[in-house]
Amino acid sequence: MTSSTMVIEAGPDTGYGRAEVAGLPGGAFLEGQWQTTDMILEIRDPEDGILLGRVCSSSPQDVRRAIAHIHRHLQTEEWPLRFRRQALEKAGQLLAEQSGRFAKIIAAESSKTITEAEREVRRCIETLRLSAAASAELTGETLGFEDSLAGANKIGWYSRKPVGIVAAITPFNDPLNLVAHKLGPALIGGNGVVLKPSGRTPLTGLALVQLLLEAGVPSGRIAAIVSGPGVSEALVTDEQIDLISFTGGPQTAERISAAAGAKKILSELGGNNATIVCADADAIQAADAIVAGAFGVAGQNCLSVQRVYVHISLFDEVLEHVTRGTKALKTGPKLDRGTDVGPLISEKEARRVEEWVEEATAAGATLHAGGQRRGAYYEPTVLTDVPSECRVIREEVFGPVVSILPFISIADAVHAANSSDYGLQAGVFTQSIDQALAIADKLHVGAVVINETSDVRIDSMPFGGFKKSGVGREGVRYAVHEMTEPKSTIVNLGGSRARWQQLPGGLPERKIS
Repeated sequence: MTSSTMVIEAGPDTGYGRAEVAGLPGGAFLEGQWQTTDMILEIRDPEDGILLGRVCSSSPQDVRRAIAHIHRHLQTEEWPLRFRRQALEKAGQLLAEQSGRFAKIIAAESSKTITEAEREVRRCIETLRLSAAASAELTGETLGFEDSLAGANKIGWYSRKPVGIVAAITPFNDPLNLVAHKLGPALIGGNGVVLKPSGRTPLTGLALVQLLLEAGVPSGRIAAIVSGPGVSEALVTDEQIDLISFTGGPQTAERISAAAGAKKILSELGGNNATIVCADADAIQAADAIVAGAFGVAGQNCLSVQRVYVHISLFDEVLEHVTRGTKALKTGPKLDRGTDVGPLISEKEARRVEEWVEEATAAGATLHAGGQRRGAYYEPTVLTDVPSECRVIREEVFGPVVSILPFISIADAVHAANSSDYGLQAGVFTQSIDQALAIADKLHVGAVVINETSDVRIDSMPFGGFKKSGVGREGVRYAVHEMTEPKSTIVNLGGSRARWQQLPGGLPERKIS
């Protein structure tokens, strides 16, 4: 097979210098082989449009072939749990050794700065380690039949078994770690998996598949197909797909659900996350966290801080510090280590964010920082006085925009925070633990972070939300449970007892030691 080569040209005045990154063996992986034909889908750096590589344009027939190959492998080839654990442990070790290469691929094809890309690689190493350790989740337990009339003379146990074949559909904003959050749990659980990475950032996902194969994952357990006419529909509707794990938007999730039929679907669908700053909070601590949480990855983060409700007594102080901190951020080349905010994933997305901000200012919102677009870049933006009907308040912006809003009573702040159709995560700043816990109890979200913003995810935690934010939970051990099912074994002791009763002396005496 020939190899595709990814070459990253030097950027202007970056101070870092782009380097050649090793190419991938092919532009898709199916039937145990890398595919090098039909590599016509171009992957370009969103910063400057430089061509980074090409991947395959696949067909529905390719999808069916990939799934059928995995299905045959699952029926005929054993892959014991200890080998699954060892492969994922090895994958983590290989990723640590190749961390620089992976960081460059992420930074090249996505919106992440090199610093953000390096952080994602470190998180992925952790995710792979947690996936290997989740082998302990598959042991099950004994079943208590003694206290049931139907359980008389029976003993039993259950263990967790793979659902079968998992379709893993991943987004552009975390092209490595979010892929690992699907592949790791699926593989340790004994499943086969078909990966469909984002067509905007597929090179990272394909590189991870290559690494997993090198680490010992059987080629019959995994496939990767990026894009092509009818590919998505073929994947989610195939009868041999047992579970769909999707991260993306609610509208796409609805289409998947309608097309997939009676399949188990796990979905993480984003957020419109609120942070509440109480009257007794440390204003500077809160402001620093808001700036960090609102503008990382150019705001293209499902946990990004979008709405901030500040007690009126601290409003001016928090706004001043947030505005100053926002204006101090450097927007620029991703490979420059001095850059804080890179481009959005495309100029189209930057234009959309620009349109939403202009809509808000036309409706009466006040602009304190940012509000300027240059190609795919959009300056980190701070708004106040935003009417509640504006999209920057109602919808997920998925861009570098934060709205600061005052409140008088805690009840009003909680009500406003809960008014969104999303319910992923929220942050609360206060020095009172009683107040923090009371607010946390009232917020209808998947996680509340006290004295931090919503922008916190620990890869071992159950991750997901309420309402439009999704169905089910990720986080390695929780995903393992979602991607496996309990299988019970029940032994009827009635026949054994009858035979004992026919022996001289009946049942043996039970001794207590």
